[in-house]
Amino acid sequence: MKPETLAKTGIVGAVVAAIFCLTPVLVVALGFLGFSVAAGWLDYVLLPAFAVFAVMAGYGMWRRRRRRP
Repeated sequence: MKPETLAKTGIVGAVVAAIFCLTPVLVVALGFLGFSVAAGWLDYVLLPAFAVFAVMAGYGMWRRRRRRP
């Protein structure tokens, strides 16, 4: 994967995961759909997803900076 694509994917994924972690958007959406029981397990999914995307963004930026002369 290209470093630019890797960095963009990581940044977008980290922002989306952070928005869902910091706001009750996902909890409201799950409640509206009838899956509010799953709201208790969101931290086990969203926090690792945020970490993975943040690492992906950092790695993509590091490779991009390293590739440039």
